[in-house]
Amino acid sequence: MNFIIFASFPIICLIFSYALRSTKRKEQDIDREFWDREQKANFTRKKPLDGLNYITIPEELLTMKPALMTEELAGCLNDLKDLSGSQIVNLTGYTNTDLKLEYGTANITILSDFDFHYTNLVTLLQKLAEMLHDNLDDELAVKVLEFAVSTGTDVSKSYYLLAQLYQQMGTPEKIEHLITQAQGINSLLKDTIVENLRAACR
Repeated sequence: MNFIIFASFPIICLIFSYALRSTKRKEQDIDREFWDREQKANFTRKKPLDGLNYITIPEELLTMKPALMTEELAGCLNDLKDLSGSQIVNLTGYTNTDLKLEYGTANITILSDFDFHYTNLVTLLQKLAEMLHDNLDDELAVKVLEFAVSTGTDVSKSYYLLAQLYQQMGTPEKIEHLITQAQGINSLLKDTIVENLRAACR
């Protein structure tokens, strides 16, 4: 028995050594690929931004009249109106390197601003929807959430609250369309959101 263990030890060491070298090579390849892309991105010329999917906040959201207009709701709607004057683009899932390769290094600051405005938008929409729901104004909450989802948000609470409202309002069949929309988002959260929505349909 001891002989078998003793004889197996060198083999185990060889396997471990091979696995270690293989992992190290993969890490080096990933690191090299990253820096190659980054160097290429830094020399990419500025390109037009006309083809971006700019988001416009619907007028019906900007002019909504909740049944109970609290001070907090009014402030949220004012923030939404202020944001409507900004250029908003959903760039979720894209790294700075991706953006520089696609649109040029000179555009990275303005693209970051677009994405920053988008993050503010979906955060604000979720906050607004929750306040409307708390005030029993679910029809308006649904409109807000449907717009948020249409922009490709990866705020999971927006999907879950919308699915909950669909069920409460007697339209659970709409969750299937919500799942389809969630399957199209560019986010690591996609699979989790889809799985939870499917669970809500069971």
